[in-house]
Amino acid sequence: MAQQKNLDGYVGFASLPNQVYRKSVKRGFEFTLMVVGESGLGKSTLINSLFLTDLYSAEYPGPSHRIKKTVQVEQSKVLIKEGGVQLLLTIVDTPGFGDAVDNSNCWQPIIDHIDSKFEDYLNSESRVNRRQMPDSRIHCCLYFIAPSGHGLKPLDIEFMKRLHEKVNVIPMIAKADTLTPEECQQFKKQIMREIQEHKIKIYEFPETDDEEENRLVKKIKDKLPLAVVGSNTIIEVNGKRVRGRQYPWGVAEVENSDHCDFTILRDMLIRTHMQDLKDVTNNVHYENYRSRKLAAVTYNGVDNNKAKGQLSTKLDTVEGMSPLAQMEEERREHVAKMKKMEMEMEQVFEMKVKEKVQKLRDSEAELQRRHEQMKKNLEAQYKELEEKRRVFEEERVNWETQQRLEQQKLEATRTLEKNKKKGKIF
Repeated sequence: MAQQKNLDGYVGFASLPNQVYRKSVKRGFEFTLMVVGESGLGKSTLINSLFLTDLYSAEYPGPSHRIKKTVQVEQSKVLIKEGGVQLLLTIVDTPGFGDAVDNSNCWQPIIDHIDSKFEDYLNSESRVNRRQMPDSRIHCCLYFIAPSGHGLKPLDIEFMKRLHEKVNVIPMIAKADTLTPEECQQFKKQIMREIQEHKIKIYEFPETDDEEENRLVKKIKDKLPLAVVGSNTIIEVNGKRVRGRQYPWGVAEVENSDHCDFTILRDMLIRTHMQDLKDVTNNVHYENYRSRKLAAVTYNGVDNNKAKGQLSTKLDTVEGMSPLAQMEEERREHVAKMKKMEMEMEQVFEMKVKEKVQKLRDSEAELQRRHEQMKKNLEAQYKELEEKRRVFEEERVNWETQQRLEQQKLEATRTLEKNKKKGKIF
């Protein structure tokens, strides 16, 4: 007799997380990580250090160590099990990137690969099949920057600008042990300043209501770009076995946060933000790609980019136009109408501005003319007053002279009369 399952006990929504957890653990998890950078920056060593695997070994070296004349995209898969949870890790490497003399459009194969994975996911026939099919979309791109100490190269800027809307880009300073701590900090500040100047969007770490998580996010943001050191060599330091690199001046420990940001990167990728990277890929980058593809549907329901993909739709209306195409047409008409109105408003504004400027110029010229006229009038009045003053001075001097002469004559006459009375006759 079959044993019956015990269905007695608590019944409620609180058991839903347990159901999701059991289902997720049974199905397993998938994560696709892309590494991009020039050859010799330690990408393969870092991946082996991150996941403690032999994904690349001496018998099977990383793609970046195999000479490539052109940029190629190669994938490596490894199944990692830990605590009863299995993770299918896919590493996407890009050998040949940045190694050519002419690196024009060397990012195009990478863009095509990312789009092809979006296309595969989009072309799944049903939601059931979509659950069964592996998620091969690129969830994160670690971009390795050479430790030159002189800022970003034009190739670095162009690559991140091309891919920041398609994938979560996290900038890394490779082989950070070749820089002093002071040089590394200065290099980080310069890189972030150039990223902001060129409006490059790197992965935005989410903020939550949890203060502890926000402190962790702030710590990671303050460390960007992450300066990493990779090594699979075990070295004994003060009686303790650590992974690191031996130098004449000492040991650069990979898992020592005072030496590099390796532990921050590992915790961020594996422990704290792996699911968020997948969510952002699905909800932002994939939805943007999906919207662009659906917006390309023509009136008869056929993709404009049919030659490049297989997406099509059968949602044609009675009038022969799909709803998405109709919405896109209405959007284009609205945008065209708004642009036309904007142009007309700009023309009216420019005309008003020109009229105002002309009026100001006319007013300025009139004021200048009146100023000059008033200046001339004042000068003429000044000259006239000066002439009158000169004439007045001359008349005053003559009058005073004449008055003195008359006074002298009068005094002489009075003296003569006085003498006559006294009998003094000369």
